[in-house]
Amino acid sequence: MQDKTKPRIESEIEVKAYIQNLKFALNNGAKINFQVRRLVDEKRDEKYSNQYTVNKLFPDENPEEALKRELLTLTVEDYMQTVKDYRFPKRSEMREFGKVYNGTEDVYIKIRVEVLGTYGSTTTFVMSFHFAEKAFTAEMFPYKK
Repeated sequence: MQDKTKPRIESEIEVKAYIQNLKFALNNGAKINFQVRRLVDEKRDEKYSNQYTVNKLFPDENPEEALKRELLTLTVEDYMQTVKDYRFPKRSEMREFGKVYNGTEDVYIKIRVEVLGTYGSTTTFVMSFHFAEKAFTAEMFPYKK
């Protein structure tokens, strides 16, 4: 029996299906809900905040458009793990990904795709898109070739 509170690694097929659903949603009008300021940012170095990272990587772009483009590039190799959202236990799990920008800058990405409302308006909730506080290691990516 799996402990529901611990992060888990989904199968490669499950991750590919998730990414396929994410891309379908983004290409079909899904709204991006990006947390610019987070409570957790108050206690951490600004370099690891969503706002700082997005402003530094995409300085002259609309953040939602830049994030949409970046989320569309995610692959199964970028997948790290799947986690439960403790604050909203009834909502779907969140997926964690990692990508390297400019050859050296590790960026941690945590997202949830939700279908909301009767007519299924889809929202991609971007909880995290910030420089990683700890450098990525190969062990963090179960499907990295």
